[in-house]
Amino acid sequence: MQRIWLRVCTVLTALGTAVALAPAAPAAAGVDKSYETIPGHEDTDLSAYVITPDTDGPHPLLVFPAPWGMHGSIYVGAAQRLAEESGYQVVSYTARGFWDSDGGIEVAGPEDIADAQAVIDWALDNTDADPSAIGMGGISYGAGISLLTAANDDRVGAVGAMSGWSDLEESLYPNETINVQAAEALLLAGDLLGDYGETLDHVASEYRQGNIQPALDMAPERSAVTHLDELNANQPAVMIAHPWNDGIFPPRQITEFYSELELPKRLMLTPGDHATPEAFGAAGLPNTVWEDLGRWFDHHLTGADNGIDAEDPVHIQENSKNGAWSSHPDWESVTETTETHYLSEPRRSLRQWQATGGMEPEPDTGWDYRIRAGLGTTAHSGTLLVSGALLQFLDLPTGVSLPLVNRYRAGVWTGPEYPDGATVSGTPRAQITVTPTAAEQSLYFYLFSTNRHGTGALVSHQPYTLRDVTPDEPTTVDVDLQPVVRDIPAGHHLTLIVDTGDPRYTDESEFGERVEFGSPEEEPAHLNVPLG
Repeated sequence: MQRIWLRVCTVLTALGTAVALAPAAPAAAGVDKSYETIPGHEDTDLSAYVITPDTDGPHPLLVFPAPWGMHGSIYVGAAQRLAEESGYQVVSYTARGFWDSDGGIEVAGPEDIADAQAVIDWALDNTDADPSAIGMGGISYGAGISLLTAANDDRVGAVGAMSGWSDLEESLYPNETINVQAAEALLLAGDLLGDYGETLDHVASEYRQGNIQPALDMAPERSAVTHLDELNANQPAVMIAHPWNDGIFPPRQITEFYSELELPKRLMLTPGDHATPEAFGAAGLPNTVWEDLGRWFDHHLTGADNGIDAEDPVHIQENSKNGAWSSHPDWESVTETTETHYLSEPRRSLRQWQATGGMEPEPDTGWDYRIRAGLGTTAHSGTLLVSGALLQFLDLPTGVSLPLVNRYRAGVWTGPEYPDGATVSGTPRAQITVTPTAAEQSLYFYLFSTNRHGTGALVSHQPYTLRDVTPDEPTTVDVDLQPVVRDIPAGHHLTLIVDTGDPRYTDESEFGERVEFGSPEEEPAHLNVPLG
């Protein structure tokens, strides 16, 4: 599986490289375009495309750091439209360590923030940019650098963060489980397309030896959530756009971060995987996220009275190819009500030839159900960059067939039918007591929408790894699954599956171990389902 995944990463990286190396579109009338070398922090040379309107200035300034592994040319299409249509001075640059920018990759460290500030300084000194109207934005790595720069530099008045992160540890080490597909993809891109800096070189070396601690040590400084006070003090206007199925930076850390921002803000959540909702817009093609981002910059940097400040700030697209849009005053309003389903003992019956539990309106306690650990089942969370894109473009979700889920290796609980359908809207939460036979074991929680035949589609998931627990002693596990807005078709059920293996993550469970699920009277096992 690891070799297959590395091949997938190589193909995806090659595709990204092709985009980055594609020749820039010729400058249109009214726009001047140049390729510059900008001195970054400590005179590290950074390559940049500079797009200048052929009109009298001063011009509001936009600075776009490139995504991880990508060249600054990736934004030229969007930058040209912003320069032509709204008169922005745009600088799109390649982050240090990648392509023809000097230095080493520092994972949005202090050097990268200082680089972004140096690019702003250069633009103010060498173009007719307006020092009172400065914005930053980008996809993925560019989003993270933009948020961190806005926390450190009060000149940045507006930010557009797309497919970014707020908490690096939560992204790559959710519930103490390594997101191995994401880690391997990022390291592979760094290997192929750049040069490691000192920090990344140390982190990668230790990670290869099984030591995750150096990565955890570097994460807080590089996470916008650590700098909330500075962001709220500087008061940039922050627009965040994020895909529901982002496999590198899952959305839970984004919704939590958004709720803690105390500044002008906007949140857009759409179907897709990492960077897939915004990729075409970066090339200058029509795109809902980039259109809203343009309006956001226009209002907060140029004072345009375009009505964006009068709209509900949270815009949600249901997680399917043609999902409906809805708007809300805040993230919490996405959930209208919450159902609590109590998990009952998995048993065989005439209708269920494999042991299956139910979801009941009242607590069902005193039972236990043991499974074998160390191997997963046919339930899984999909493949990074692929599964979310298949749902976004082809409406093909990650699926499951309950008759094929091995009950010796998973606990399965099926809820009541929704005769008229329903919409899961918010963050599902599960609680269950587990008794492992080892000090470290991994669990994977999946919420599926299934029909009466047991065929279904993944709604949400989350890993959870028990670490340094006492073997054969019960411990209660509370898990927030990833937030989602997903329609449940009429006649479908919600099904919770918990097993011990998933190819997206590392697995601390070993073959031959066991884990027991239970529902003690003092803490009944249950699932909270948010509905909209």
